[in-house]
Order: sequence, then C-alpha cells, then structure tokens
Amino acid sequence: MTIETKFDSNYRKVLVAARRARQIQSGSHALVPTQSTKACRIAQEEVEAGKIAYVKADVPVVKPPIEGPAIPILLS
Repeated sequence: MTIETKFDSNYRKVLVAARRARQIQSGSHALVPTQSTKACRIAQEEVEAGKIAYVKADVPVVKPPIEGPAIPILLS
C-alpha cells in the first residue's frame, strides 16, 4: 500500500473529497482556514491545498474467469 497525495483521475479526487466531506459533517475540524460553512466546499479546499491523502492498495486488477460460452444465450 502507498499513501498518495496526487490524484490519478478526477473520479478519485471526487471520491476522496466526498469521504472527507462526510467526516466534516460528522464533526471533524477543517484542516485549512476557510470562510465556507459547507462541508463539501471545505473538503474541496482541503484537497486543493494538498492536506488530504489517500491509501492506494497495490492489488492488480484481475478479470474473473468465465466458464462456458462468453456470451450467455437466453432462451424464451
């Protein structure tokens, strides 16, 4: 596992910010000074400031084996 501070996609950036926003809504304090009171905006500012990191597991993606024909045939 590695701790990442750079995001490899916008999708991951949104997921990390959303999780942080939930933490803020649950009572966590902001890591950056902000004028906003909205958890989502505070989380975005923290991500942009580089205060939020995430753990990326080094697990390779493996396709599950498909037994039988590749395309299932449905008979009605």
